[in-house]
Amino acid sequence: MSRRAVAVRVEGIVQGVGFRPFVYGLATRLGLAGLVGNDERGVFIEVEGGSAPVEEFLAALTGDPPPLAVIERISTGPAPVTGRSTFVIAPSAAGGDRHALVSPDVATCDACLRDLTDPADRRCGYAFTNCTGCGPRFTIVRDVPYDRVNTTMAGFPMCADCAREYHDPADRRFHAQPVCCPACGPRLRFVGPAGAGDPLERAVRLLGEGGVLAVKGLGGYHLAALAADEPAVAALRSRKHREDKPFAVMAGDLAAARLLCAVDPAEERLLTGPARPVVLLRRLPDAPVAPSVAPGNRWLGVLLPYTPLHHLLLGALGQPIVLTSGNVSDEPIAYRDEDALERLGGIADAFLTHDRPIHIRTDDSVVRVFRGRDLPIRRSRGYVPHPLPLARAAPRPVLACGAELKHTFCLVKGDRAFVSHHIGDLENHETLRSFTEGVEHFRRLFDITPEVVAHDLHPEYLSTKWALDQDADLVGVQHHHAHVASCLADNGVAGPVVGVAFDGLGYGSDGTLWGGEFLVADLAGFERAGHLAPVPMPGGATAIRQPWRMAAAYLDLAYDGDVPQDLDVVRRNAGRWPAVVALARRGGNAPLTSSMGRLFDAVAAIAGVRDTINYEGQAAVEFEQLADPAVDEAYPCGLVPGGLVPAGARFAVPGVELVRWAADDLRAGVPRDVVAARFHNAVAGIVAAGCAVIREATGVSTVALSGGVFQNLLLLGRAVTLLEERGFTVLTHHRVPPNDGGVSLGQAAVAAARDAI
Repeated sequence: MSRRAVAVRVEGIVQGVGFRPFVYGLATRLGLAGLVGNDERGVFIEVEGGSAPVEEFLAALTGDPPPLAVIERISTGPAPVTGRSTFVIAPSAAGGDRHALVSPDVATCDACLRDLTDPADRRCGYAFTNCTGCGPRFTIVRDVPYDRVNTTMAGFPMCADCAREYHDPADRRFHAQPVCCPACGPRLRFVGPAGAGDPLERAVRLLGEGGVLAVKGLGGYHLAALAADEPAVAALRSRKHREDKPFAVMAGDLAAARLLCAVDPAEERLLTGPARPVVLLRRLPDAPVAPSVAPGNRWLGVLLPYTPLHHLLLGALGQPIVLTSGNVSDEPIAYRDEDALERLGGIADAFLTHDRPIHIRTDDSVVRVFRGRDLPIRRSRGYVPHPLPLARAAPRPVLACGAELKHTFCLVKGDRAFVSHHIGDLENHETLRSFTEGVEHFRRLFDITPEVVAHDLHPEYLSTKWALDQDADLVGVQHHHAHVASCLADNGVAGPVVGVAFDGLGYGSDGTLWGGEFLVADLAGFERAGHLAPVPMPGGATAIRQPWRMAAAYLDLAYDGDVPQDLDVVRRNAGRWPAVVALARRGGNAPLTSSMGRLFDAVAAIAGVRDTINYEGQAAVEFEQLADPAVDEAYPCGLVPGGLVPAGARFAVPGVELVRWAADDLRAGVPRDVVAARFHNAVAGIVAAGCAVIREATGVSTVALSGGVFQNLLLLGRAVTLLEERGFTVLTHHRVPPNDGGVSLGQAAVAAARDAI
């Protein structure tokens, strides 16, 4: 029988996912000789044997890879026949350009869960058990190729038993880099009040007695308390200085989650999948959680255990816990042990920690489901650093510096976009340092030296200031164009589209504050075809924190200065109302904005939702929940036409009309939930009407919806329905968030497209 030899190159997420053991098992089963190994580009293979077995081997590489592998490309070529008789796993190779990808952290697999609960298994009750199918990846990787020496497990020499498993081709821990056991570590440690006993038992006892526990997870520390214990949750909320923003809840399993919330099949897929994000679910009326967990919120963020430690903790407690980021509000999550002990010492009563270092901090991801598909709110642990493909490859490497809030950055090499983990709000030195350290880590990990740096136009963003100091070609990208481009990149589309970008605000090309935008855009450029009519923001940023100020500005315009004094929002703020109205009329510290987010704030305040907020977007979030979804009436609101511009018909949306309708309804005794629904329906109608006007002028019939306002599922659903009824193709987000967490991807896509021109 004639022999054939083939050299194979496999690229994608093929390191740390059991790909080499898979190849070894496949080759030996088919009687083939050769080798497989890791290098900076991915996996290299040489296989030799009969022609038919070789063909079967090549087909099986793509037909039945390990579950966690993501194969992007396979290339093959002839190799010399050497007459080898065995197949081996070769040492990892170094040198050359790095193209290897790193797997995200992966939730504990079923096989390891069986080990965890099997009294006969040597890893029974061990908090760090893992295999090639699960466990830490991104958060422990220091460098590539993905070998133990390049991870934070390098400080834990394998014991004889672990080494035997690691070298046994028949074992599922064959070449599992984080393999470990109780004999060789890592190990748990309890730091807290004096006492004896196992660290896990002491932690369970503290939680059961109403304490607040800091728990070291995969990407950082969390703060935990029993979800049903109101004094404990209230104490956590007070110590963390987090007044109203909902806490996430970890339930022990899917059955426990169903006692808290309604769970549909798409949500179940997310809850139980390998990424294990926080999933926003419809809360059951009798859900056994303390009022302070999610005050006044009809949704609950729920996640299931994703590490053995979580499984052990929840199993011993037998009830859900609050599990929130280990930080004080607005700070980055703590991930270094000494820093966590210092920063969280005034919040937690004790610490359940361990001695495996975390190399890079990574918050939990947060996802909603929209029409059966993921709608990310925060993309981080479990998803990062999986690259996203670009529809148009970048001629030169790109770094996109992102926005200010919900910050991420993005590095691009060729057609791969590496969007970072969630950094946070770039409003202090610690968060800025997290951004710069993250950029350096990604640059080293993926061997990317940016030649183009993209940034927001806002001159005061810390990310913009940092970008302007870099030695590279700079590309300024308008904020809302970046939002639309992010949606295009998310869907693998280059445009043109009608881009509807609704958010809190962003710096416009004309130096004013935009936020209710209709653009005709592709990746390279845009025209502003329509927008919400600008109104003043009395007090500037103060108006964001105090939505009643936007109500004052809008009502003053809606009623030509003669605002009805019987409106509750006027009465509640009577002492401050005249001064704020005067400020809005005078200008100065009252910049004009076309922000849809600020319009939502104004109507929410008028409807009595709240006059001040404790977290970003709070008034709009609660206003969405107030709305009665059964109401289908909408306030009328026409578009004010302007002159034609090359990209289409220019128009403005008079938001004051909606404010007047809502205020008049409330004065007439219309229920607040009906007012909220009519307003949402009106905004959805404006989206459809504006897109129709632009299509008539341009012929563009694809719409991209982006910006933080489109996290509102009621608005998003109504808008998509109306657009599809009018024959539009509608693009929404499903891999990166519509909020500012997706802006860096949009900036990168724009910079790549412009660089190609």
